[in-house]
Parts: sequence; C-alpha cells; structure tokens
Amino acid sequence: MNPANLTQAEKGRLFRALHQGEHAFIIPNPWDVGSARILAYLGFEALATTSMGYAFSIGRRDGTVGRHDILEHIAEIAAATALPVSADLENGFGDSPETAAETIRLAAEAGAVGGSIEDATGVPGAPIYDKGLATERVRAAVEAARGLAFPFTLTARSENYLHGHPDLRDTIAHLQAYQEAGADVLYAPALDRKEDIAAVIASVDRPVNVVMGLKGAQLSLSDLSAMGVKRVSVGSALARSALGSLLCAAREMRDHGTFDFAKNAASAIEISTIFDLESGDRSQSKSE
Repeated sequence: MNPANLTQAEKGRLFRALHQGEHAFIIPNPWDVGSARILAYLGFEALATTSMGYAFSIGRRDGTVGRHDILEHIAEIAAATALPVSADLENGFGDSPETAAETIRLAAEAGAVGGSIEDATGVPGAPIYDKGLATERVRAAVEAARGLAFPFTLTARSENYLHGHPDLRDTIAHLQAYQEAGADVLYAPALDRKEDIAAVIASVDRPVNVVMGLKGAQLSLSDLSAMGVKRVSVGSALARSALGSLLCAAREMRDHGTFDFAKNAASAIEISTIFDLESGDRSQSKSE
C-alpha cells in the first residue's frame, strides 16, 4: 500500500499499532509545513504538533494561541505529509469536559488521528485541575474519540512537573485515574529522573509517552525502550534548536561582523530536493 494514499482511518490504525510494537518509536514535533516535510523525508513514522513550537514560529508566547488558529495549524501539518499526525491540544481550550470533547472532534476534522489533553489550567496559583474534574475532562475526550469513525488515539497528560509540583505520587495517581477514564496513552512531561519514569511505567497498563529534549533525564531511545516506554516525543525542542541556531548566527553578525555560521547551514539544493519530493508525493496522492 502506498503510504501517500492512506485514508484517515488507515492512518489511525497505523498510529495505534505503533504503540503496540516491541520497541519505542520516536514521534518528532514539527512546527511548520517545511519541518514536517523534512521529518517525513527522513523516515519517521508519525508526527506530533507542538503548541509551543508553533506559537514561537508566529512570534507568540506559548499558551496565547487560540483554538481556531491551532486547528488551522493542525490541518496544515496533517496535509503536509502522508504520515499520521497527533495533535498537541493543550488543555482542550476550555475548562469544561464538553469543551475538551468538542476539541477532540474538531482536531479529527482537521486531519489528526490522535491528540493530547492536559490537566493544566493556565491559571497562576492553581495550575493543575482538581483530579476529579481533570478525570471527567479526559473521560469526555475519550468518549468523543470513541464516537469517531476511525481509531483516534487519546493521550492524557499530567502536567505537575511542568508547573512546579514534582510530586511523583500525585502524578501517578492522576495518570491512573486517566487510565480508568479510558485514555489510550499516558504522559507526564518533564519527569527528571530515570527512576521516576520507571515508576510511572510500572504503575499503569497503557503505553507511556516520554519527552526528551528538556532539562532532566537524558536517555537514548534504546534506554527508554528497554524501560518499557512506547513513544518518545521532543515537544518544542526541534523548534527551539532551530531558533537557537538563528540566535547564534544573528549574534555573531551583530557582535563580530562575521558570517561563520553559514558553514553549518543546510544546502539549498538538499532542502529544495526534499521539498520537491515530498510535495510531489502529496500532489500525486491528490490526483489519484
């Protein structure tokens, strides 16, 4: 089967199956169409959007982009390649379970075959939803996912460690509640020790996503796979790496008047060739 011709239902089944393999897989996070096509060309099996990476790409702080714009971005990424796409849906863009459920349906309409709902409120001083409400929000999202005409992989995120509350016991309790609510994948970003990651995996019976590229535990794919991790994402790390290169190059020009940074620049021919190949695949798919 030509991957370029996969239906959304087939992509959904493929994405679900990736979580059942013997080894962990990497799901990198592009921040725009160009980065998505480069990652597809390099052979990755699925992609995930990054709300922070996208926000930075349009000159915004993370958490300041509304649902409408995020959904348009998801649609662009989903249409950019033939790969399954999972969407970073933040907290569902609203407090109520009904809003979380509606966001799942809208993400599916945009072309995603998976998505995450987090338990961060966005409110300083009270950054994490009460476990009861957070669980109801996950349950509503799961019900919306199950109501779709294709397999939609729902990831539930416990955000404690990202919001100054590195309580492993509480994090595990939240993840276990989300498991009981029906989440397909569990995710606690920013766990900073190998032992904590292992404890989460031992405490649940669903595939666990771990993010690399943040401060804290720096483990290889083989290390994580051996621990029982099923999926490894990198969040905004690719976008921040690209922006880091831009900052270094700009500071070199400003401070030294030199241009040595260009020695590490990608070849225009290589990038153009990648885009021609990836665009050609998508055009062929649309014409068949």
